[in-house]
Amino acid sequence: MRGEHATGEQVSAVAAALNRLHLAIPSQVVEAVKPAPWGPAVAVDKVRKLADKQPDLGEDPGVRQAYQEGAAWLASTDPDQLVTNAYPPVLGLADGNHANLLWDGHERRVRIIDWEDSGHSDRAFELGEVTEHISRIDGALDAEQLLIHIDLAPGEAERVLGFRRLIALGRFLQLGPSATPHNPVGTLERLGERVLQLLG
Repeated sequence: MRGEHATGEQVSAVAAALNRLHLAIPSQVVEAVKPAPWGPAVAVDKVRKLADKQPDLGEDPGVRQAYQEGAAWLASTDPDQLVTNAYPPVLGLADGNHANLLWDGHERRVRIIDWEDSGHSDRAFELGEVTEHISRIDGALDAEQLLIHIDLAPGEAERVLGFRRLIALGRFLQLGPSATPHNPVGTLERLGERVLQLLG
């Protein structure tokens, strides 16, 4: 589904596939699975290190504001709270690339592929990956509409928002003027707007 403008039916099907993946396997089975290499603690550490390097993001005022507000959020205790998960673990891909979501037009459902980095994971982190992965720039998968269809536990939505902020910031901080040829024109500015939107 990378590069696609997902219809309402497809968004609902993505949510159904994620709900199946995250809820169908008993937590005691998932706990015995090796942790995914890309997860909350690794992500918090990596994104903070990216911010500390003060990357060259150009002179766009919106981009600079996004960096300043993002760096301030990363310096707070909010990211630290994401590392501890009180909810049951899930089996996750640890990769939110929309190319891993295949639309089956015959059966009208979404199938998930690419399990090489999968493992024991945090559901809120997995949802942050899917909604804020850089592949969202190529098409349109409405994150807010998707999350409406996800069966979140009470209080879990706040953790999802925290991970969305973290993942969006990580993608944003990896870009800059030198990265522009590898992404659609305006990608950095769009990610900056997204960061500001998520930081609210």
